Amino acid sequence: MSPFHNRIARRAAGITAALTVGLCTLTACGSSSTPAPSVSLAPAPAAQRLTGVCPDTLTVQLQWQPQADMGGMFQLLGPDYTVDTTTKSVTGTLVAQGKSTGIKLRLKSGGSAIGFQSVASQMYVDSSIDLGLVHGDQIVSASADQRVVGVTPLLTHNPAILMWDPAKHPGLTLRGLAATHATVVVSKEQAFPTWLLAKGYVTKSQLDKSYDGSPARFVGDSSIVQQGYADAEPWEYEHNTPAWNKPVAHGLLSELGFDPYASNLSVRADRLAQLTPCLQKLVPIVQQADADFVTAPTATDKLIADVVAKDPTYSTYSLAEAEYASGILKSENIIANENGSVGTYDPARVQAFVSDLAPLLAAQGAKVDPKVNSATLFDPQFGDRSIGIR
Repeated sequence: MSPFHNRIARRAAGITAALTVGLCTLTACGSSSTPAPSVSLAPAPAAQRLTGVCPDTLTVQLQWQPQADMGGMFQLLGPDYTVDTTTKSVTGTLVAQGKSTGIKLRLKSGGSAIGFQSVASQMYVDSSIDLGLVHGDQIVSASADQRVVGVTPLLTHNPAILMWDPAKHPGLTLRGLAATHATVVVSKEQAFPTWLLAKGYVTKSQLDKSYDGSPARFVGDSSIVQQGYADAEPWEYEHNTPAWNKPVAHGLLSELGFDPYASNLSVRADRLAQLTPCLQKLVPIVQQADADFVTAPTATDKLIADVVAKDPTYSTYSLAEAEYASGILKSENIIANENGSVGTYDPARVQAFVSDLAPLLAAQGAKVDPKVNSATLFDPQFGDRSIGIR
């Protein structure tokens, strides 16, 4: 299996693990870090100075190894960043549009680095984690025992897709999927297949939950429809899968209505009050970073590719793939709202998808609060609606 396809397999495994409560600790027996470059940064304006209101080093748990769909967080890293290959983290000055906020930012990789546990569970295991990136359906899944609260979404729309061979299925759309009777190959225990079935977009006989991240099934039987992510598989299948190396067609699940906010910067519910003064100043900085990243991603794409290249245990993530991914995030309007704003919640939309997903996730075995209240899971108070792409 190629490094990319191993990464996708782990990404699929991690989605499954997110619905299972488990424990994992990362033991660091030493440290292997790149030396920090010597830089001098101008101070940010007073409104963006985080000294005294946020931890001296703000630690954020990521879902996976560094990649472009986390670009807003990497946009916050100053040029003095260092990569620690033992703790699978990168640390540097937390900057607001290139100026020092007075604190450090540590981004910790997820996936294999935390034993494929969900970010929410890791936040309850490791008390050094201040915030984490958690997908919307996983926030609902963890609402009973490991509740976290989303404070700003890096991705306004979900990047999950179904993809297919356009030569085998010319003119196919997701709304016409059931009529094709095509086999739909997905990972076990994800939320969206059950949602698709409940909404009538697929039939029970179509679903095959054996997807393991490998391209072998798709390459060997191009009549199937397969899960993926808009910012990953289409590029990799066309450019980095020698047995295929041609375009695939795809449709975003968000177009059908499966659209929980993705990559939500989240805090443990029991630490929300403590971190509120920090979040009031931090969240608008994150929003602006997300908007700046999608508007002009080149420098941050290079930073992400550099961080990955410095750790030989990471799966390959080239600059070309990062550039493709950031381009898709912009062209398919995955980061921004329809009005251009970035990083804010629409309470009505939150209520709709929480009500929609909660019973489905509970039926799959997730520990969903039976009295789940969307207002306690996604907090709109910190977002500034004036920040965005104009």
